[in-house]
Amino acid sequence: MTRPPGEAELRPVIVTVDDDPSVSRAVARDLRRRYGEANRIVRAESGEQALDALRQMKLRGDQVAVLLADYRMPGLTGIEFLERAMDVYPFARRVLLTAYADTNAAIDAINVVDLDHYLLKPWDPPEEKLYPVIDELLKAWQREDRKPVKEAKLVGHRWSAPSADLRDFLARNQVPYRWYASDTEEGERLLDAAGADGRDLPVLITADGEPLITPTNAEVAARVNLATVPSRDFYDLIVVGGGPAGLGAAVYGASEGLRTVLVEKFATGGQAGQSSRIENYLGFPDGVSGGQLTDRARRQAVKFGAELLTTVEATGLEVNGPARTLRLSDGTSIDAKAVVLSMGVSYRQLQAPGCTEMTGAGVYYGAALTEAEGCKDQDVYVVGGANSAGQAAVYLARFARSVTMLVRARSLEQSMSYYLIQQIAGIPNITVRCCTEVAEAYGNGHLERLTLRDLAKGTTEIVDAGQLFIFIGAAPGTAWLENVLARDGHGFVLAGPDFAQEETGWPLDRPPYHLETSVPGVFVAGDVRSDSAKRVASAVGEGAMAVMFVHRYLETLLPGERCGRGRRWKRWRGHDCNRAMRPGRAAHAVPVREAQRRAAPTAVQRGPRGAHRARSGLHRG
Repeated sequence: MTRPPGEAELRPVIVTVDDDPSVSRAVARDLRRRYGEANRIVRAESGEQALDALRQMKLRGDQVAVLLADYRMPGLTGIEFLERAMDVYPFARRVLLTAYADTNAAIDAINVVDLDHYLLKPWDPPEEKLYPVIDELLKAWQREDRKPVKEAKLVGHRWSAPSADLRDFLARNQVPYRWYASDTEEGERLLDAAGADGRDLPVLITADGEPLITPTNAEVAARVNLATVPSRDFYDLIVVGGGPAGLGAAVYGASEGLRTVLVEKFATGGQAGQSSRIENYLGFPDGVSGGQLTDRARRQAVKFGAELLTTVEATGLEVNGPARTLRLSDGTSIDAKAVVLSMGVSYRQLQAPGCTEMTGAGVYYGAALTEAEGCKDQDVYVVGGANSAGQAAVYLARFARSVTMLVRARSLEQSMSYYLIQQIAGIPNITVRCCTEVAEAYGNGHLERLTLRDLAKGTTEIVDAGQLFIFIGAAPGTAWLENVLARDGHGFVLAGPDFAQEETGWPLDRPPYHLETSVPGVFVAGDVRSDSAKRVASAVGEGAMAVMFVHRYLETLLPGERCGRGRRWKRWRGHDCNRAMRPGRAAHAVPVREAQRRAAPTAVQRGPRGAHRARSGLHRG
């Protein structure tokens, strides 16, 4: 049946592009055999022909679900076609068809066109190699909300630190926005409409049209529907910090029935969330960006019922009988039976003269992916020799004229993964200068030049610099825990066998669990733990393992103890009295064997969301 001219196709469209007519027909044949009834299959033999077809379908209102393009085509290559097709159908899933010899090019394309998958030719039998991939892509496309996204408008100055901070906050919290420089015609028009004179920047105009002049992150979060206030004042588990370890703890805690809240002062993901590409994370052979990994983990935690609070900063930790009280920066507090500390670390400040004054005006700490496009045709410098610095250099090299890595060590091998060193060596516009540091930064209102010092020779050199990205050291934000629990000389939290029980006044008969701090019921996971492995996978694993020890800790506390009479305990009265931890007369935990001897012989009953199981019944995800 032929459609009337201009009428939209109701079936989602699958487009395949290959310059070899026989291959093109074979692909279309295999697709029609499986998907022809529910989807329309469109075949093209060049990138230009396919783009014309996409534009016509866009005008008719057709929906395109999947794009498959051959890598080697004359004219537009497969990657170039997919990149242009993103402008027409940004939600379509993208697949690159490639020979085995072109696998590396396909992997590189992941960064360029956010490739969903690549298929090796030939794919016989299609039932094993083609259809499972297309099935998953169609399901993912159907789940996605393809309604036009309402964007906020952000007006600021190119070299303003507050403007840069707010851009970073919006981007890392995945709030859709469009940036307007304050000195452009459109920026001036928006400022006038917002009633701002341009002296106080940035100005954020929400998707609903509400103007916010120099807003705080908390004010922005409240206006863009980010949760900032806990829904209750008592939880089973509080997770402090939303990096990989914190998100891991939140996912496993919530999925195992614990009422879990995660508090994060800026944005979930931590340093890993700023990474442009993580290629050695298990289960992602093609790599995954830190933002994508963070988004998946965040949605997973919410799916299981965890609360995620943004712009909420912890300022104090108290022990109140069997409860652990977390003091917050707004003067409020929340209580829980257990706490997992996973604040991660922040980059140390570069002490070279001029860097502090130009932070946000050409000098940035971390990846600052929002600034990447501003590096076009500039000479960019990256300070640091670990994986985070290497990943940033690889990403920035796509935009900048040149990227120079400044490393104090004699080689990258001392601190960087081998795969990343090899990748950097293969990118022509990246230069690595070892035994080199920044001695001074200069500029009139923004960074323009750097003085570099050769540590081996003792000489200095002045170079032009458009932007400087700093990835040095690891500073744990644990000052608020002073005199509360044991830390090492650098401020990292000690756990398990790492602290002396006698010196810290460990109150229990049992030894501390592996990730338990010197305060029973308070655990630590990820980079903030002393002598931890600074890797994303290990942080996620520690977050999950900390939840296992939380269960063990809760099992040492007697169920059914008579509830206390203080005001704090009134919060608990609505809970099932058979849950594993209750405020009672004893201020400290009871050892496991003693608890088993004194407790009733029946198993701990499950609470409203599945309270702790007996040790033999722990569910493993």
